[in-house]
Amino acid sequence: MIELLYAISTLVFVVAGLTMVGMAMRAYVQTSREAMLHLSVGFSLAIAGAAATMISAFINDFEGVRSLLLVNSGLTTFGYLFVMYSLITYE
Repeated sequence: MIELLYAISTLVFVVAGLTMVGMAMRAYVQTSREAMLHLSVGFSLAIAGAAATMISAFINDFEGVRSLLLVNSGLTTFGYLFVMYSLITYE
């Protein structure tokens, strides 16, 4: 049951994140502001971390939890750094 809840919450996060990536890319096309490109990269990295962790967890039957968490937190951290950079460099 907990695995199903984990999968559902991750999928909701991925869909919401992809929506934000699409909105940021649309804003980049309309305004040509590089900050919007950095924002979309940041959200993409956070989504990739969540998706890769979920897929790996189910493939490996939730073994190697430490490495799964390391990948997830690493990609999420780099993603948020891009989001922060986009906020700092936005003119």
